[in-house]
Amino acid sequence: MSTIAAPAGPAEPDPAAPNRGNDHPAGPSNRADSARRDNRADSAGRDDRGGGGDRADRAVGHTLRPDRAVSRAARPGQELSRVESGVRTAVLAVAQGFADAVVSAGNTGATVTSAALGLGRWPGVRRPALAAVLPTVAGRLVLLDVGSSVDPDEQTLAVHARLGAAYAAVVHGLAAPRVGLLTIGTERGKGDRLRRAVPGMLAALDLPAGGRYCGLVEGSDVVTGAAADVVVTDGFTGNVLLKGLETAYALIRPPGRDVPPRAAILLGVGGTVVVCHGAATGEDIAAGIGLAAGLHRRAAVPVIADLIQFPVGHPGPAAHEDPRGGS
Repeated sequence: MSTIAAPAGPAEPDPAAPNRGNDHPAGPSNRADSARRDNRADSAGRDDRGGGGDRADRAVGHTLRPDRAVSRAARPGQELSRVESGVRTAVLAVAQGFADAVVSAGNTGATVTSAALGLGRWPGVRRPALAAVLPTVAGRLVLLDVGSSVDPDEQTLAVHARLGAAYAAVVHGLAAPRVGLLTIGTERGKGDRLRRAVPGMLAALDLPAGGRYCGLVEGSDVVTGAAADVVVTDGFTGNVLLKGLETAYALIRPPGRDVPPRAAILLGVGGTVVVCHGAATGEDIAAGIGLAAGLHRRAAVPVIADLIQFPVGHPGPAAHEDPRGGS
């Protein structure tokens, strides 16, 4: 059995928030309650190959309220919002061994910062990455970053390529995952300065699990999945693409029959952290809990960390770096 910590939102839902057609108000606290009901009710289980999670794992989701739990004190003169305090409380529960994973539908920046500071970053990972799994015609595809690092440099994208390859190998069971760089065309020299500078670095990169850089890919390749198993981009572009595709798939239908949870895993920190959308429904959060439980059960995070170990002497993240990476 896995124990999942989920920070609670305001006790009363925002009256301006849409109901979204279910019987429960859209407030974060009510969504968490709905998620627990969905998680208990769905005992049929599902295939977690590819990170989908298995709700038959009987994960227990605990909604943590900062006013009912002990959390680290803020710096002198610093006031925490209820969201930030709730996320910190959930991260602290994992850091102290009271929970196995964090699932948050709160502010992404607050979640990434709290996880990086509370759980620590892996050596060599300056900016953790949010990795989402998308359905494609060919199966599943890992897209990263989708919101953690909106203004990365070349080194950050190279590290994210290694994180994505390791995730695809460990969670999707892929041998020699193909890693592509998202840009506006596959011809050499396409894209902005960053996109023109990175290909040479990625081509020379030692990717884990026998991964290989397969070149430039376009948005259409993210839908088909034929060109790459992992697609690397900056967090701004990735987030825009992710939300656009999810909306399109909700209106029509996603490609293939294998639909992953609408959640992202934070790679590069010392614990299992799953981030759901701020507009996530109870069902979405239940799927996120299932994803976190499945990842924890198979020890995916420490295995990925072992795969991307950097050479001795590789510079780790500087102490003064902002772990949010500009988000």
